Amino acid sequence: MEETEESNANKKCTPKRSFRGRTNPHDHQLLQYSNPFRFSNQNQYQSYPALLPLPPPIPLQLTATPPLPQNQSCRSKTHLHKPSWKQNNPPRATSSDTQVSVLTVLPASEDTQRRASSPLRGENGRKVMGATQALVAARRPDSGGVEGPVISLLANHFLVQFDSLQRIFHYDVEISPNPSKEVARMIKRKLVEENSVELSGALPAFDGRKNLYSPVEFQNDRLELFISLPIPTSKSLSPSGDLQEKHRQLKLFRINIKLSPTEKCLPVGRSLYSSSMGGTKDIGGGAVGLRGFFQSLRPTQQGLALNVDFSVTAFHESIGIIPYLQKRVEFLRDLSQRKTRGLTGEERKEVEKALKNIRVFVRHRATVQRYRVHSLTEETTENLWFEDRDGKILRLVNYFKDHYGYDIQFRNLPCLQISRSKPCYLPMELCMICEGQKFLGKLSDDQTARILKMGCQRPRERKAIIDGVMRGAVGPTSGSQEREFKLHVSREMTRLNGRVLQPPKLKLGEGGHVRDLIPSRHDRQWNLLDSHVFEGTCIERWALISFGGTPDQKSNIPRFIIQLSQRCEQLGILLNKNTIMSPQFEPIQLLNNVSLLESKLKKIHTAALNNLQLLICIMERKHKGYADLKRIAETSIGVVSQCCLYQNLGKSSSQFLANLALKINAKMGGCTVALYNSLPSQIPRLLRPDEPVIFMGADVTHPHPLDDFSPSIAAVVGSMNWPAANKYVSRMRSQTHRQEIIQDLGAMVGEILDDFYQQVSKLPKRIIFFRDGVSETQFYKVLQEELQAIRVACCRFPNYRPPITFAVVQKRHHTRLFRNESNHPSSTGNQLLEENIPPGTVVDAVITHPREFDFYLCSHWGVKGTSRPTHYHILWDENHFTSDEVQKLVYSLCYTFVRCTKPVSLVPPAYYAHLAAYRGRLYLERSEFTTFTSSTCALSRAAPPKTTPLPKLSENVKKLMFYC
Repeated sequence: MEETEESNANKKCTPKRSFRGRTNPHDHQLLQYSNPFRFSNQNQYQSYPALLPLPPPIPLQLTATPPLPQNQSCRSKTHLHKPSWKQNNPPRATSSDTQVSVLTVLPASEDTQRRASSPLRGENGRKVMGATQALVAARRPDSGGVEGPVISLLANHFLVQFDSLQRIFHYDVEISPNPSKEVARMIKRKLVEENSVELSGALPAFDGRKNLYSPVEFQNDRLELFISLPIPTSKSLSPSGDLQEKHRQLKLFRINIKLSPTEKCLPVGRSLYSSSMGGTKDIGGGAVGLRGFFQSLRPTQQGLALNVDFSVTAFHESIGIIPYLQKRVEFLRDLSQRKTRGLTGEERKEVEKALKNIRVFVRHRATVQRYRVHSLTEETTENLWFEDRDGKILRLVNYFKDHYGYDIQFRNLPCLQISRSKPCYLPMELCMICEGQKFLGKLSDDQTARILKMGCQRPRERKAIIDGVMRGAVGPTSGSQEREFKLHVSREMTRLNGRVLQPPKLKLGEGGHVRDLIPSRHDRQWNLLDSHVFEGTCIERWALISFGGTPDQKSNIPRFIIQLSQRCEQLGILLNKNTIMSPQFEPIQLLNNVSLLESKLKKIHTAALNNLQLLICIMERKHKGYADLKRIAETSIGVVSQCCLYQNLGKSSSQFLANLALKINAKMGGCTVALYNSLPSQIPRLLRPDEPVIFMGADVTHPHPLDDFSPSIAAVVGSMNWPAANKYVSRMRSQTHRQEIIQDLGAMVGEILDDFYQQVSKLPKRIIFFRDGVSETQFYKVLQEELQAIRVACCRFPNYRPPITFAVVQKRHHTRLFRNESNHPSSTGNQLLEENIPPGTVVDAVITHPREFDFYLCSHWGVKGTSRPTHYHILWDENHFTSDEVQKLVYSLCYTFVRCTKPVSLVPPAYYAHLAAYRGRLYLERSEFTTFTSSTCALSRAAPPKTTPLPKLSENVKKLMFYC
């Protein structure tokens, strides 16, 4: 909120807490800085909390499933109303089967994961449902894995040493009335200057919100202090945005323990950005890239460590609104030459979307006031009138001419509306964008490419940047807080040993000359030269449609069909050389018209006697109609589609054709490769060929940061074959806006178990569940609610209580691993340091959790930049994997991804869930929905709207991997 939009909400103040050398398994941000670092707009900066070891987490309480009424099973309503069993139906659980808690049946060693109070018993001696049980994350089962040769590494974790006897006092803060961020900084600054005695001479650390930490105890448990500041009030704003000095007044703030550290960098989450780290780079579209660093405190096996990494993000360029729009919006490129230009209704919506919530300041007068763009005026500037304080009606353009001698130039554009509750107008040409605002809009492909290039450093360069941050003037160790709290942060990266797991032997198709191979290249890639895919499909009925393209490009279509058919044949995939009808050529504008597009696709499907297997779509360029095409094909018609661009078609390289063929084969039910040594042969202690195991993956994708309307999309996938475990079905659901917990998980898991039984004729003996997209602060809530949902899904079947392993998969973290140059001779060391760590590198010691079961695995080869290992955290493990077993399992699965010939960076179940969730998001991005939300989003942010359900998948594609 801005200064003129102060809230009346007050924060509660609770007594201080002191800690002695205890740690928290979650991240904590590090406060720094003493040396001043300035931007032109200093109001954007804030401070950060100090290093602070916190107490361990309190075990979460998991309430067992409540008793069901008599004759009611624990099936979801979906299954009660519409049974999905068509054949080979397993027996259903009866009411007597479901009268026990779904958490009461556990392996014998349950005490390692759960501490449960004695169950309450009724008069008949039975356990009473609903007894509270505490969940504790799985502990590491051993001292770590031992398989694979050792590799010497460095990690960007910096050991933090602290005096365990040093008392750190934690105070909660209350400021009343609740100020804006800019006013809060003024309060902090004045508070420390005027209240040294009350603060016992300490230099506390303050997170800018409600937490204050001090190395000394204040004189009183509660300090009530008062600060008065000259603050402009909302009453001083005229409809033209004027602010008169006579309307500034002293405003009194009551503070319970408040302090102001220094401000030097732009904060975004746990990252800090500064132009001193390489300047800014124009990435186009009104955005600039800024380099910075990420910092987070982590409990590790070596102790408390500071994770520091190089970071890049996009900010709005601090320029005038008019030139900003010329850069941001395609149809306003020539706006400065066409000052009389107006906006159509659709153009106005797009401009409003581009400017909404951006903070601006005015340049026609001297003021420190900042405004947030709420919307655009309905009328043009030329036609705007307002009432001044004396009740006189004034024309806006005349007002600026009379008061400021400024003649408005862009009179046919709307003004910025900067108030939610009353008319308050600012002409666009008089407004500048405040510096330091993170770019929340969706980056274009070109912008994304430029940002990625800014952050794409080879290992040696990235390591040098991080080392420079640790020793630099604006880095985590540059301030006085380290000394004040008796802390010492190492300036050297953590040295540790990892291991390199050996690649699995792979099995290819029987029709090729090469039937098995071990990926022996340094990047672990393999090619399919002289070999077939493990399982090729037969595609008899298919069609091709073109959208746009030049005459020369269209003339190449017949040659492309022949080449693709031949390449498929070489790979063991049968693609009919003849399409069911001649290629269809349509203008690219057809993708703008949903009804015409659907009509055209249905005609093609009808021509194939409603039995079309595949539709190949070739586009002149990327187009938003891609989402409509996918939705129509997969929900309305029931056909698998494969899209590609003409620019790639022109190359017609063997590699392009092979990649296209692999994707088509995977979508149609085939698979590229299988493990030569099956998973049961690799992990014989737990897995057996006649006891099927299902691998599940789950992910939730959320709408864009500026989208206050669209639902989140949850997806769950499950393997359908054993022991190959390389074919997956998916389920997708929309759910409450930005809800991370999967709300309908039980129903989706139940449906997938149905499908598994139909395919394998058995229910899975074990469930191994990989959950993507969960931050560490959500671990225990996800475990508590989603593990329960999986068990509820299982209890639909009598006496079915399979052991479950629940693992969280994280790619969005900042741990990086580098080769240790001190362990290599100088001649070869330099070359090795330019390379990434090899595929199969695993780390499960030193930088991992001190007690819980986690490890880092880099299963892929980093071609560009620095490899990011995937972090696997086993939260629950009733299967009792050893470290070696689970690491070997995950690494082997990474070789079975269906659409490429190399190991992928993410375990496939999680990868497929991510792709499925993205596909569900596409279904809601059709043109009509986008128009509806853009006009509705501005109405209110108070509560998310009713969730829009996803369209139902066609039965023809439901069991295929259409999303990959």
